[in-house]
Amino acid sequence: MTSNTSSRKPKPVLPGSGPAGRVEQMLRVDHAGETAAVQIYKGQQAIFKHVRNKQSLAGEFARMQAEEQVHLDAFEAQMRERGHRPTAAIGLWQGMSYALGVGTALLGEKAAHACTESVESVIEEHYAGQIDELKRSKSEPELQEMFEKFRNDELDHRDRAIESGAEQAPGYTLLSAVIRLGCKAAIRISEKI
Repeated sequence: MTSNTSSRKPKPVLPGSGPAGRVEQMLRVDHAGETAAVQIYKGQQAIFKHVRNKQSLAGEFARMQAEEQVHLDAFEAQMRERGHRPTAAIGLWQGMSYALGVGTALLGEKAAHACTESVESVIEEHYAGQIDELKRSKSEPELQEMFEKFRNDELDHRDRAIESGAEQAPGYTLLSAVIRLGCKAAIRISEKI
């Protein structure tokens, strides 16, 4: 009589499992998030640069886009060095994020700031979770340091949006809830594919 344990095949290791796989997930998600942020700011600029007396606002979004581009470039370099790929949904996130930027800009300045506040709040919480995870595992100190710097940049963007009236946008509660839910869904999807 053969034992059941000897005839069982070992379970395959799933992508993203184990410490190296978890880091790959983190980089894939963060790359997607920074790609989305760049596209949101591009979409907002596309509207405000054509609105009278809003060129300075377009310039503000351009500055934030440039900061997000630094983050994106850093994640692309990390992924290249480690041989990781972006999420399979990257094209979808680019298009949806640009549309979100355009859409919130069309709703007005405060709605555009509400978009920034909502997105950056989710992203900074996400970075905080990753930082804690890396601290607990005592791994990837350089990556942890990078996440901490980028989280501080996201907090700065969020705080500027709040100071600019994000919470006074018409329908702020609903708008913010929908954007936050979309961001959290994109994070989960990007972790998996």
